[in-house]
Amino acid sequence: MKQSVKTRIILLLSGILLLQSCTKAAENTAAAPPPPELPVYTVITSPATVYQEFPTALEGKNNVEIRSQVDGYLDKIYVEEGAYVRAGQPLFKIDSRAYGEQMHMAQANLQVANANIQKAKVEVDRLEPLVIAKVVSDVQLRTAKANYAAAVAAASQAKASVGGARINVGFTTITAPVSGYIGRIQYKKGSLISRNDANPLTLLSDISEIYAYFSLSELDFIGFQKTYAGATLEEKLKNMPMVDLIIADNSLYPQRGVMKIVDGQFDRSTGAISVRAVFPNPNGVLRTGNTGRIRMPQLFSNAVVIPQESTFEIQDKTYVYVVGKDGKVNGKPVKISGKTESYYFISEGLAKGDKIVFTGIGNLKDGVLIKQKPVSSDSLLNAKPL
Repeated sequence: MKQSVKTRIILLLSGILLLQSCTKAAENTAAAPPPPELPVYTVITSPATVYQEFPTALEGKNNVEIRSQVDGYLDKIYVEEGAYVRAGQPLFKIDSRAYGEQMHMAQANLQVANANIQKAKVEVDRLEPLVIAKVVSDVQLRTAKANYAAAVAAASQAKASVGGARINVGFTTITAPVSGYIGRIQYKKGSLISRNDANPLTLLSDISEIYAYFSLSELDFIGFQKTYAGATLEEKLKNMPMVDLIIADNSLYPQRGVMKIVDGQFDRSTGAISVRAVFPNPNGVLRTGNTGRIRMPQLFSNAVVIPQESTFEIQDKTYVYVVGKDGKVNGKPVKISGKTESYYFISEGLAKGDKIVFTGIGNLKDGVLIKQKPVSSDSLLNAKPL
């Protein structure tokens, strides 16, 4: 009888405890919030072109310092600053009177030297028959022939002096070595000009073509070599698409340029290598000293595309939240190979058809269950084109 009472009490207590636990479980179940509803983007692939920009300094095809090769007073200035001149056109005139007199003196010396040749020749002709007749010693004839040879040499020297004097007279007229635009003229009429002057008379810039110099980092250069086909650097340059130039007012220069030259080595101080692009400049819009940005295209035939707002960064690495088949999210690192204003192109970490959380990733954690709200990639691309 006592045992039966104890058994009933134990069963009663067990029932009460079981009822309480069920009640708490029900309360906990009722209090659990529903999973958050978040937009989910299905990864697509698409052909695309992205651009890298590099600051550049522009120079004309030829930039020539115009200097005088003779000393003297600046007698005439034939051109204005900023004027366009053609190759061979006179630019400046140095007072040539002193050089003209030097040429006249050299010509007179040449005439004297030629006369001495004739005189020495006469003496040789006079002595030859006398030596044959043994009237005079052959020593006199050999001396006469030596004098003749010396007269010929002196005439050659005098002729060279005439040529040098004539060249100096020609140097008094300074002409344009190439076609181009005249820069600032450093001297005025009447100024004393010297071959050793620190400043040139002016700078003549041939800007029919413009050279745009810019630098590639070591990583950019390695990427360039991997991207374009070709066994040699020259072949890779030929296979590159044409590049654009953005000028100082952020407008796009209408002519496109081609990559021509890559420097032979990296600059140790900057870790970069110099590259040159060439742009036609038929209207002379660009000038030496202009600045801008080179825009280099990078072509993707089948790029994995994701929106930039779907990513987050941790310790210099880029992550996305991938949605699993069970509806739970997990952070995954991705490698970016290019970008546009709104999108990233992924080379590692994602594939076509993967699902990622589009927005609202600020409070997410690994393993969180979400309710998926699909986002149409077409509508997204229409709103924000590649």
